[in-house]
Amino acid sequence: MKPMLIRGGWVIDPGQGINGPGSLLITDGQISRLETGDIALPHTDYDVLHAEGMVVSPGFIDLHCHLREPGYENKETIATGSMAAARGGFTTICCMPNTDPPLDSTTAIDYVKYETRETGAVRVLPVGCITLGRLGEELADMKSLAGAGAIAFSDDGSPLANSRLMREALELSLSLGLYIINHPEDTTLTDGGQMNEGAAANALGLAGMPAVAEEIMVARDLALAALTGGHLHLAHVSTRGSVELIARAKEKGINVTAEVTPHHLTMTENVVTITNTSTKVNPPLRTQEDIKALIQGLKDGIIDAIATDHAPHTDADKRCDYAHAAFGISGFETAFGSLMTLVHGNQLTLSTLIARLTSEPARILGDRHGKLGTLSPGAPADITLFDPQKEWVVDTGLFASKGKNTPLNGSVLKGKIMVTIYRGKPVYKDESIKLITGVL
Repeated sequence: MKPMLIRGGWVIDPGQGINGPGSLLITDGQISRLETGDIALPHTDYDVLHAEGMVVSPGFIDLHCHLREPGYENKETIATGSMAAARGGFTTICCMPNTDPPLDSTTAIDYVKYETRETGAVRVLPVGCITLGRLGEELADMKSLAGAGAIAFSDDGSPLANSRLMREALELSLSLGLYIINHPEDTTLTDGGQMNEGAAANALGLAGMPAVAEEIMVARDLALAALTGGHLHLAHVSTRGSVELIARAKEKGINVTAEVTPHHLTMTENVVTITNTSTKVNPPLRTQEDIKALIQGLKDGIIDAIATDHAPHTDADKRCDYAHAAFGISGFETAFGSLMTLVHGNQLTLSTLIARLTSEPARILGDRHGKLGTLSPGAPADITLFDPQKEWVVDTGLFASKGKNTPLNGSVLKGKIMVTIYRGKPVYKDESIKLITGVL
């Protein structure tokens, strides 16, 4: 692999406190030099990527996505999902275990690792099940799953209602140095629900899912994290009340981290229409008041990371009446562009956004996979280059993902991923980008 020089860009690396012009040298798949000025090379056998007008950041890290393989390859595969992730600027993605079979055995974890080696465009890290079959009845062999490569444990969209099992899972994960992800939802309050409970749902005649259903589970899980000392990670936080609960928990020193999705930061329940099933997601799109609290939570560090909850579905899953449509939005390829609306609207600084996509999720993952989320020398050359001013039209027909289910189809977004580099190799390039060999 030839060395690559990235020059002329604006480097943002929140983990190192870097925010300014700079150049990067990549050698043997690693970052070998990071300079505030140009880097002179002693030979000509290298590639040059001119990054003028672009921001150079660590590769994005997604703590929560769905690749559907094994079992649901008609919705997505590791190959198509990881390529979609690359197009979205992600170089590390954590896939959830709601597959068939679920990721509750070392064999299933090994399968994901094998397919990633064979077909993956970026780093795929598997999340193992908390319970066997995701049934919430008996703990999976979490120690063996960790040994096989699971980076965390979750039953994903099946909330672990049994408090005793949740306590045991937190205690065991603490000994393993990993974390527990629970989908915070009291399903006795949301059964049959289609969207956020409130005036909008009433006007559309759709059954509601109250915010308190999330907050009850958040409160329970925080209490169990306090009891056990285990690391609790709260998935796709969506309500003001949840943010307030997490803030108080962090003040008390409870070992909790949290994530929020792009769609919960940028879309409210008011985008829901009875005919547009692409807006159906769990947790549901909430209110403007909730969005305001979520953004403030990101700014204050109460919410640690932004995760896509990429949930691809077939057309058949969504082309039906709202009540029978599947929950989920295909989010890899629109995540960055939609999030940039917060930056352009002066609701979030670019450096904060990049931190929540890079150094903060890397901190949650730990160092088992190398120095992720940074451009420091010796780290894997996982790099994302983007043009914060470039406008583009979302066209699901051009998606790498099999999932075309997004309410953003046809929207104009400002802020585009231009190049994604994984381990020193460009895995996605905008058609306007050229690599020049041996020329400064």
